[in-house]
Amino acid sequence: MSFEVEMEELESAEDFLQYFQLQYEQSVVHVNRLHILQRFHDYLQQAADSMPDELAAKKAVYSRLLMRAYQDFVESDAQTEKVFKVFSMGEPQTAFVSLSDIKT
Repeated sequence: MSFEVEMEELESAEDFLQYFQLQYEQSVVHVNRLHILQRFHDYLQQAADSMPDELAAKKAVYSRLLMRAYQDFVESDAQTEKVFKVFSMGEPQTAFVSLSDIKT
């Protein structure tokens, strides 16, 4: 099975961490699993242009970036890291729509 296919088979943050044989605290992953996966995805996108072609080197980069994503939430929290748009939104916005602007 190719590396890309193996990656597609992984579903949870725990699956990824176990695949790359990284040590982790279940309590950190339990609270932040989606944030860790999103941050990992973001890091992979940033590294895409410089990703090595050789399999062992590519796996090493993936492993390093996953550990970095996990570590972000060991040292911080989801609200501080603002991975998802909902955390970076300001106060709720109020919009006024006049009756004349409403069309049926």
